[in-house]
Amino acid sequence: MQLTIHAAGDNVKAVSYLLAKNPGNLYERSQKGHLVRMFYSKFTDTELEMTIFVTPDPIELIQNSGNSYDITHYINDREFAVSSIFLSLIRSALGTALNGQPKEEYAEWVEHPFPFTFELGPVNTTLPDSQLRNLFEPMGYQVDITRPEIDYSFDLKEKSTVRTIRLSGEQTLKDALRHLFVLIPVIDDYKHYFIDEKEVEKVGRYGEGWLDQHPLRETIYRRALRFKEVYDLVENGEAEPAEAAAPAPLKKTSLNELRYAKIAETAAFLKPKSIVDFGSGEGKLAVKLGFIDGVEEVLAVEPSQVETMKALRRFEKVENKANFVEPKTLWGSLFYFDERLKGKDLMILCEVIEHIDEERLPKIFDGILHDYAPKSLIVTTPNREYNEVYDMDDNFRHDDHRFEWTRQEFRAWCEQRNHAGNYDIEFAGIGEEHPEQGFPTQMCVFQRKVNN
Repeated sequence: MQLTIHAAGDNVKAVSYLLAKNPGNLYERSQKGHLVRMFYSKFTDTELEMTIFVTPDPIELIQNSGNSYDITHYINDREFAVSSIFLSLIRSALGTALNGQPKEEYAEWVEHPFPFTFELGPVNTTLPDSQLRNLFEPMGYQVDITRPEIDYSFDLKEKSTVRTIRLSGEQTLKDALRHLFVLIPVIDDYKHYFIDEKEVEKVGRYGEGWLDQHPLRETIYRRALRFKEVYDLVENGEAEPAEAAAPAPLKKTSLNELRYAKIAETAAFLKPKSIVDFGSGEGKLAVKLGFIDGVEEVLAVEPSQVETMKALRRFEKVENKANFVEPKTLWGSLFYFDERLKGKDLMILCEVIEHIDEERLPKIFDGILHDYAPKSLIVTTPNREYNEVYDMDDNFRHDDHRFEWTRQEFRAWCEQRNHAGNYDIEFAGIGEEHPEQGFPTQMCVFQRKVNN
């Protein structure tokens, strides 16, 4: 993933001072296990071209995984697409230009417009080309969009979501970068992250002077902020974007945290002594389960070595261990029966089933309910209807989701899986409820009947 900045004309060398990067040096830094590199391919009195790009660090990846070929459902193309993650990795390198704070002797160039061309890609988005143009053209850019040439026996080009975007126009460097840092997350389809106070403040700061006048202002806020309660606060005039970061109106926690809290609360009500957290990941939920009164055993079952190592480090850092039952990590998969998991009081599948091919689920659930036969089972999964609140159209919330169900589909499926009638089942929602679309997360609790 890369961003190339090209400028031509008089005084273009001043751009290097705004970037605070020496054209004679290769800039290279490690950010979160990835390498960020910046270099100048052209630097003359009348032309400048600089590229900043990010690549995964293979050494870091091997050290983290312990296995250079560790394939899990966590792996996708996120490291290779220009996205919100890309911005988080290059923000530090471009901080001087973004903030408009070069050395004092070059401050006069901060508000000086240059004839820039910005090329970024690959971009993976479901937005049509016309919508991409509508995002950038109001700021004076000429927008050119190209798609990869795919030489197949059948034409995929019209269906491909991967594109390269080229923006040309006269802008100050600071304004142009701020346009990109607001609009790339709008383009990005990835929804699995929580927009906290700092992110809200950045939208307000980077959007100052242009965003409120943008004809797609509403769409930009909704897609950039993602969470409806934050968007409504700004849209209803109760606060400017920067003010929306105030602690009072944004005490809401992320959907992940709400989900873990609801599951832990439900688990405590069920009073289990033994719990199996299937697909436990890095152990965030397992930690909460370890603090439930009366629990004697928590088994954190996970197929990924990488996530298991993260979980072990998380367990070591837990405070107040006198009241904590440390989870035991187990390698495991829903596709393989494990005698050690039979007859436990509670089994949990938190955001797991949507990562499995739908046609394979009936056999898996027959194994859970009739072979493992826990006293209780908690299952959570996204509510597809709520995606409309996120302006996601027909997209899934994560690249690795095989399906997402409506509330009716989830209810019917759970009732069908209880075909032997051994369990009572109840449904609940997690997160902020929408009057029409329901809750973002739906939950089903199976409780084995007393005589079964």
